[in-house]
Amino acid sequence: MLEPTRRDFLSWSSQGLGSVALAALLLRDGQLRAAPVPGEAHDPPPHFPAKAKRVIHIYACGGVSQVDAFDYKPELIRQHGMPLNSPERPDVFFGKVGLLCKPMYDFKQRGQSGQWISDLFPKLAEVADDLTFVKSMVAETSNHTPATFQANTGFRLNGFPVMGSWLSYGMGAETDELPAFVVIPDTRGVPAGGSINWSNGFLPARHQGVVIRGKGTPIEDLFPAKSIRPETEVATRQLLATLNQLHLDSRGHNDPLVARMKSYEMAARMQLAVPDVADLNRETQETQNAYGLGRPETADFGRGCLLARRLLEKGVRFVQLFSGGAFGSPRINWDGHEDVQENHSREALRIDQPLCGLIRDLKGRGMLDDTLVLFTTEFGRTPFSQSDAGVLGKGRDHSQYGFTVWMAGAGLKHGYVHGATDEIGWKAVEKPTSWYDLHATVLHLLGIDHTRLTFYHNGIQRRLTNVHGTAIREIL
Repeated sequence: MLEPTRRDFLSWSSQGLGSVALAALLLRDGQLRAAPVPGEAHDPPPHFPAKAKRVIHIYACGGVSQVDAFDYKPELIRQHGMPLNSPERPDVFFGKVGLLCKPMYDFKQRGQSGQWISDLFPKLAEVADDLTFVKSMVAETSNHTPATFQANTGFRLNGFPVMGSWLSYGMGAETDELPAFVVIPDTRGVPAGGSINWSNGFLPARHQGVVIRGKGTPIEDLFPAKSIRPETEVATRQLLATLNQLHLDSRGHNDPLVARMKSYEMAARMQLAVPDVADLNRETQETQNAYGLGRPETADFGRGCLLARRLLEKGVRFVQLFSGGAFGSPRINWDGHEDVQENHSREALRIDQPLCGLIRDLKGRGMLDDTLVLFTTEFGRTPFSQSDAGVLGKGRDHSQYGFTVWMAGAGLKHGYVHGATDEIGWKAVEKPTSWYDLHATVLHLLGIDHTRLTFYHNGIQRRLTNVHGTAIREIL
């Protein structure tokens, strides 16, 4: 008989709350041993010393306008109200090319590094010296859904693993109580495509992202609907584990069954871990205020950011937060077709203070030294308005040809800018950077050679970066 543990005590004292956890611990500690699971990385990282151990990825759905936020273009101001002076007919999503439109917000140089950031992000501007910008991003499509897939998986079609799943597969978890890959959706709705955005694709099913909400019940159905006697629960789980093992032994490897077994074991341990990590009231009032939890405009995203930091502290490898949900009417994302200023002001207000609070909090705790913070969007927006020819409108169309993402944290040159768009912010002309390059850079910071993190599927040795990509060494 095992010596009683803290988890045993919790299970006996909470009307079955931890009884599943006890069975999972028996499994983990060898009392009921599951068979080895195939499908782990055959060339596991680190391939070289890592600068970062974990990642927080903020994904802004809809297309953040680079010329209104991070990409200052004085020439666009000078040409405001003029037609686009180009022999090329722009390939834009709605086909309308109006007059050039100056930034909707004033730009200023921020911090010692002199980073140009507009008044759209006044709080983020306070940590400008901690940011690293890539201002020459290019995408392969201006259609939201395939562009979102490519931003997260490297491919425009669904069915491929997202970056968080690749990291779970390659690096594993630092804890056995929480998943390696956690997703925190926008409280207003999930992105277009729903759970496809945190899919494991063809990787083993246990590497898919696990949704934990920043508001309300963190995870649905985590606890039993009614109390079960601890000894009954443990005996049931032991019997189920034995039957599952017999099934595996007789039929060979079965990834869905293995994933189901692993998910139940993980869920059992999460019954104890999640209530603790999701209890944001354990934080000081000063910390809660820094994330904006006391303001209705910032509370939702602030809770997500604070929860992300707490998850990293508990050993989660990759946390992805979504800013914005599905595309429709009214818009609840950054897709500013009708009125960029109205749209972006609302969305930026939700995330500006929480992002500043997150970076300062990570830095103050010494966590930014080995944490990568990544802010991306699927594409940018046009420097000309979305309106009929000769008309100056309020909205901007999609632009895949040049946009901005930023990073902060481990292994990066802070207060640094990589690449540039043309004089009006339309197309990347200096050091164009693909999603393959950005993904290769993220993996490099984690000690992973992107050409060596592979999975054999349907006759192809697949990887996050397909057959492309070069790490952006200038920013390292």
